[in-house]
Amino acid sequence: MDLPDSQHTDELATLLALRDQGSLAAAGRALQRHPSVLSKRLAALERRLGVRLVERTTRQLHFTDAGLRLVEKVQQAAGLIADAEQEAAQGASQVQGRLRIAMPAAMGRRWLSPMVAEFALAHPQVVLEVEYSDRLVDIVGERFDGAIRIGTLADSRLAATRLCGHQRILCASPAYLQRRGTPRVPADLARHDCLGFTGLLSYPEWHLMRPGEPRHTVLVHGPIVSNDSEALLTAALMGVGVLAGGDWLMKPHGAAGTLVHVLPGWRLDVDSGIHLVRPSARFSTAAMAAFREWVVAWFATREPWQGEHVEHVEHGEDA
Repeated sequence: MDLPDSQHTDELATLLALRDQGSLAAAGRALQRHPSVLSKRLAALERRLGVRLVERTTRQLHFTDAGLRLVEKVQQAAGLIADAEQEAAQGASQVQGRLRIAMPAAMGRRWLSPMVAEFALAHPQVVLEVEYSDRLVDIVGERFDGAIRIGTLADSRLAATRLCGHQRILCASPAYLQRRGTPRVPADLARHDCLGFTGLLSYPEWHLMRPGEPRHTVLVHGPIVSNDSEALLTAALMGVGVLAGGDWLMKPHGAAGTLVHVLPGWRLDVDSGIHLVRPSARFSTAAMAAFREWVVAWFATREPWQGEHVEHVEHGEDA
């Protein structure tokens, strides 16, 4: 959309001031400009449009029909701009409007969708547009108000709030381990059926780490490769192979005895977490501020997969 430049805006402001004040002198006082400046602006506007807008005599001004029609349209446009500014300012102070939020697909469906529903019940004036996807959305470019992300953050344009820690651990079903044996060291995984999650940046390599030891890299292979962690979880539960997945995905099944933690003490990442990220910590709407507070409180009281408390850590630059 083409917007008028500052010169054109000044010309239209002069036209409105002339209509309201009735003379160049009075319009000059209203705009704090010399009447000769306004006269030049008016002449420039008429030249640009190719039409006479105001008939000028030594004592008074008369708007032509074309001038009156233009004034009416410009006044309507000015009213729309004022309404838009008021609406934007209101959105910064009242919990209302629309929020566009990105959620990780499997975690979002499994753990976060109740939180979204509870927020919607508590704030009926807010419309939530939630995208559940494992793709890394461009929050700024795609105009999301926020996103929950798993892993290590790389985008310094974003303001982030760390919600809890995150680990990627190894698990397999009791049936698989009875059939194939239990890996004792990371190198053993090369001889096992490993379920490949293509969303892992290092795939098909697993970088295994344990405090006090060097990193072990294992090139894994197996009968199923997928971009969907829930589908791979189903395969692991059915005894197909060893799965490397987030503790939020695996621990409930470990507690139920349907999965066994393989190589306990080893994990696939060192410093990872779950974060709420936003384009900017400044100029946030009241709706987004309320959503952030809701998410932080929800994670602080609901820890379904681990017992780490929320950490309020803000970092990143304004978008």
